[in-house]
Amino acid sequence: MSTPVKFLLVDDLAENLLSLEALLRRDDLVLLMAKSGDEALELLLDHDVALALIDVQMPGLNGFELAELMRGNERTRRIPIIFVTAGTHSAERRFQGYEAGAVDFIQKPIEPDVLRSKTDVFFEIYRQRQMIAEQRDLLQAQADALKLSDRRKDEFLAVLAHELRNPLAALRGGLELLQRAPANEQTARIGSLMQEQMAHLFRLVDDLLDASRITQGKIELRNAPFDLREAVLSAVEMARPAIEAQRHTLALNLPDEPVELLADQVRITQCIANLLNNSAKYTPGGGHIAVTLGITSGSCRVTVSDNGLGLTPDASAAIFRMFEQVTDHVQHAHGGLGIGLALVKQLIELHGGNITVTSDGPNRGSAFTLEIPRVGVRTAESMDPSAVPG
Repeated sequence: MSTPVKFLLVDDLAENLLSLEALLRRDDLVLLMAKSGDEALELLLDHDVALALIDVQMPGLNGFELAELMRGNERTRRIPIIFVTAGTHSAERRFQGYEAGAVDFIQKPIEPDVLRSKTDVFFEIYRQRQMIAEQRDLLQAQADALKLSDRRKDEFLAVLAHELRNPLAALRGGLELLQRAPANEQTARIGSLMQEQMAHLFRLVDDLLDASRITQGKIELRNAPFDLREAVLSAVEMARPAIEAQRHTLALNLPDEPVELLADQVRITQCIANLLNNSAKYTPGGGHIAVTLGITSGSCRVTVSDNGLGLTPDASAAIFRMFEQVTDHVQHAHGGLGIGLALVKQLIELHGGNITVTSDGPNRGSAFTLEIPRVGVRTAESMDPSAVPG
């Protein structure tokens, strides 16, 4: 609830103050009354006021002098002042009043409607400023809460990934020992299944770690020249188990000549493998996947296409957001967290490139294209405006 609006009434005659109070009284308005300029200054030390109604002719500190003192103080200099005067003043006298900070004059005897009309304007202005200030504070509080939530999310991902790796490593070691020992058909099958699930968990943890590192600007690209064809072939080998498990056919369309690229080969391979695993996952068994590598002026393009589930326009725009999954595709996700494509997008953008997707619609396949510049590679540090060379 907004705090009450306050007006300051200054007059050396008590009956004039009572008269002003009677005319201005309302539930949401507090009237502060002072019988001298000195009293008024004391009240202004403790109160924020929306308007000051000041009598011009007062003994000691007169109205103009009080106004000049108010204008000289940072706390009170912006308070609107209306002078209340009993007589007519020359143009020079009025100019003196406006120069002292007046926004208006009211003649005595005071006309109630004129007084209320003029003061209501400043009442509403002050109320609007209060509302704007409250909305600003609310927005700032919400922004701070979002920043805190985002930071805690990043910290949670980092801690979760690190904490998961230790027990997973121990389990993996135990499984390897189990598989080396003599076993019957059932234990061998169980061991193989556990190894497969363990590998899946490791991939999820690695994705979580990479997502956390990128968000915090801690990914460092290790750029070196390499043949992009080698990265494509390595990615195919990484994704081959998933492709063969679904009985997909795979077509490779690679140039005969080397495709030189200055980039982080491990990260580029990771991106292509992620796209291939995605195609294998979201293409019904016995489907077709193709990888095409091409060169344009100044960039390389790797396109992974399939005849799988396809995408709607809305889904095409959403799938690159962290933890975003297409509702109709969830049953094919096999425990994925919706990190893979977001991670690919961030890694490619660190290289100064981009990823796009096209699809003719649901059940009509899709094509993901990585475009990577052959020059102007950026690192995470160069993208972080707060980074300082060490």
